[in-house]
Amino acid sequence: MLSLNNVSKVYYPGEPNQQTALVGVNLSLEKGDFLTIIGSNGAGKSTLLNIIAGDIEPDTGSIGFSGAEITKLPAHRRAAFVGRVFQDPMAGTAAEMSIAENLALARARGQKRGLNRALNKNSRQEFSRILKTLGLGLEKRLDESVGQLSGGQRQALTLLMAVLGSPKILLLDEYIAALDPQTAQEIIKLTREIVKDLDLTVLMVTHDLNQALKTGTRTIMMDRGEIILDIDSAQRKKLTVPDLLERFARVRGRELSDDRILLQTR
Repeated sequence: MLSLNNVSKVYYPGEPNQQTALVGVNLSLEKGDFLTIIGSNGAGKSTLLNIIAGDIEPDTGSIGFSGAEITKLPAHRRAAFVGRVFQDPMAGTAAEMSIAENLALARARGQKRGLNRALNKNSRQEFSRILKTLGLGLEKRLDESVGQLSGGQRQALTLLMAVLGSPKILLLDEYIAALDPQTAQEIIKLTREIVKDLDLTVLMVTHDLNQALKTGTRTIMMDRGEIILDIDSAQRKKLTVPDLLERFARVRGRELSDDRILLQTR
């Protein structure tokens, strides 16, 4: 369904601050795969998602989706089949606009239609029905501005907006990192339900190794722009976080030293 073939990306080439983000990445996902992506800062995780979303173009390599090459397809065209949720609950929504208006914009994403056409009596009824499934009471607040919502409410809304246009691929970029633990678990539960109901293909970036091994169907570990470990469902069932750290050290010849990751394992 989705494939990356020998994809590389270098930022600021030839300059003193040159940074290699991806090095010959090969990755293939089938429909319904739920991939968790781990790695230290600078490993290339977000760049990988940005390239899939079309926000940046690779220097080399190609990207395929459902049998078609989309390497040069711009982000606004990919929005018809790629949904994304960012780390910041404030991102992905327009704070000054109402919940209903935000949902209308999300539904129109990747389509040639305006807000007025997307927001009518029928759509408001549908938005109310969809919001009710969240169990947060947002269906009673359609005309309130999104800026009045809590971080957890806003991230739940953003998740719903990301899948409202019926995408095939969902990108989750550390999307619960800014939430408190209880809210984060609620959002993870909601994510699992939505992904299962819509049969989505998911790529989720996280710094939490425990979460990476418990969520989804497959885990990859990145380091310095490369995929160094690719762990399928059967392997993950037997794997612990210490095992994962030991595998990293064996492959790279050094221990993982990212404090943000290590703190999550304690």
